[in-house]
Amino acid sequence: MDGMVLALFLFATFAGGVVTGLAGFALGLVVSGVWLHILTPIQTAILMVGYGLVSQSLGMWKLRRALRWRAVAPFIVGGALCVPIGALGVPIGAALLAHVEPAYLRDGVGVLLVLYSIYGLARPALKPVAAGVPADAGVGFLNGLLGGMTGLGGIVVTIWCQLHGWPQDRQRATFQPVLFATTLTTAISLAVVGAVTAQNVKLYLLGLPLMLAGTWTGLKLYGRLNEAGFRRVVLLLLLASGVSLLAPPVLARTM
Repeated sequence: MDGMVLALFLFATFAGGVVTGLAGFALGLVVSGVWLHILTPIQTAILMVGYGLVSQSLGMWKLRRALRWRAVAPFIVGGALCVPIGALGVPIGAALLAHVEPAYLRDGVGVLLVLYSIYGLARPALKPVAAGVPADAGVGFLNGLLGGMTGLGGIVVTIWCQLHGWPQDRQRATFQPVLFATTLTTAISLAVVGAVTAQNVKLYLLGLPLMLAGTWTGLKLYGRLNEAGFRRVVLLLLLASGVSLLAPPVLARTM
């Protein structure tokens, strides 16, 4: 890895840490645009998972007083049923992917995210949604399903927390443990299939100080956000997620 490539890798790592510390998610959205140009897809996946465990752990520690494990459990249990879809290819995942055209799925989810984000940014606030444990478990299931099929494992539960109208600390204290559980399961899956090599570990350790510094910076910035500011940051990142899903197919059709 020459000097320019190393600089790009470290810059993306720091930027990913800042955004994750600030919003609690979107690490992959920030780093993949750079890493996929200089690293292999498997290296990108391993580093995103490894750094995700670090950033989510720090975020949960920061919000430990707001954590309500009984409230988080339904999301984790529901999501656990779908976590293996992308990593292990269980029958339900194979059945779904056999009947769903990936390009249509990306376009559909991308359009929904863009419309929801624009609508949310145009309106000061939405009327809070009230729901119980079964609905939370269903959202966890959909969150894992979408994560397995598109790589956006925290989008559904993040939107759900916003729709509840919860304070920003409670939102993060809900979706961050869900993201951590999903990331941990993926990390175990990658380790089992032998994807974690000495070279990948060396690269991980090289960027770890920048990830820690970026996450620390993001958490400091988060402490300065009010409720309205946090809501705008989340909506803008959801908008960027939607655009990222729509961009590859659009570019492919225009080439």
